[in-house]
Amino acid sequence: MLTSIIITQFVVLWAVIDPIGSVPVYLSQTQRLTPKQRRAVALKAVAIATGVLLFFLIAGQLLLEAMQIPLPAFQAAGGLVLLLFALTMIFGESKPEQEQKISEEVCSKQLSDLAVYPLAIPSIASPGAMMAIVMLTDNNRYSLIDQSITAGVMVLVLVITLLLLLGATKIQKVIGNVGAAIISRVMGLILAAVAVNNLLMGIKDFYL
Repeated sequence: MLTSIIITQFVVLWAVIDPIGSVPVYLSQTQRLTPKQRRAVALKAVAIATGVLLFFLIAGQLLLEAMQIPLPAFQAAGGLVLLLFALTMIFGESKPEQEQKISEEVCSKQLSDLAVYPLAIPSIASPGAMMAIVMLTDNNRYSLIDQSITAGVMVLVLVITLLLLLGATKIQKVIGNVGAAIISRVMGLILAAVAVNNLLMGIKDFYL
């Protein structure tokens, strides 16, 4: 019974966090950085995402209830934010070569911002992931032990995400910059579909 619950939660959290889907986002955003800077961005992004998701696991439901925000409204808002990001992945224009040649000093100052957006939020700690965490740790349905198991499964998925990001450089060597751009746009389209589904489901549930 416990194994079945863990597997189910793992599948759900894998789907909403989408470690594989974060790889093209990571590649597209860090292709001009050095290997050391890439590792720093990956570590910061996963650490920030972990902190955000743990916050929603512990206080997400209490916060939403205190602000009298129903879960469907949160889901709809998250879907809208995710859709906007997905559109930037699909229609984003490449900068001229002169603008792409960023110095290492400038990049270092931008690493934290890059780790926060778009990698940590909304790519890894997506609105769907925040929503799933709140629902999987509903205080009215799950005990503290159950919520602790959910937290452990979530951390496992995030560790896998980190490993995939750290190995993304090897992936890039195989697919190249053009391949990364293609994957980014394809994933952007898929992400847009997921975002629209979340938006419509949130609106539907809100009025039911």
